[in-house]
Amino acid sequence: MMGIAESIGSAIFENLGRAAGRVQENKPLPADLLESDDAYLVVFDAPGATASDLQVRYVDDRVEVRLDRFREFYDDYEMTYPGRGLALDGAVTLPDDAVVDAAAATATLRDDGTLHVELPKADAHDAEPVEEQTAHDASEDADTAADAEDDEA
Repeated sequence: MMGIAESIGSAIFENLGRAAGRVQENKPLPADLLESDDAYLVVFDAPGATASDLQVRYVDDRVEVRLDRFREFYDDYEMTYPGRGLALDGAVTLPDDAVVDAAAATATLRDDGTLHVELPKADAHDAEPVEEQTAHDASEDADTAADAEDDEA
């Protein structure tokens, strides 16, 4: 009888965890949009992501992020509650008057679990319309940022 109760309890926890993960996957990644004289900076929460998990694109006037992360396996442990979403998306629309150089955009994954996407501003008369642009590979920028932080230390 005790085995049945444990089995039911495990099934309930697993289903609750999967439901929580689905809710997380259906909510957009939280993000902030900041502006300086020279650029726009979009900061996304990217918890548990690695550079290879990320896709960053600039489409029309939006910065779009897709995060496909993986769950690590731990020896001697069994999954009881799979509550973290694995496929997360987010997008931020720039202001209507924003003119950016999407080809010069950079994406940097920080150690604090945030993704920084910087889009330099362009002069309105110099800019060519860009429908879709993929930002530099975040893994390269993450390595560059890590090297820069090492040099500062």
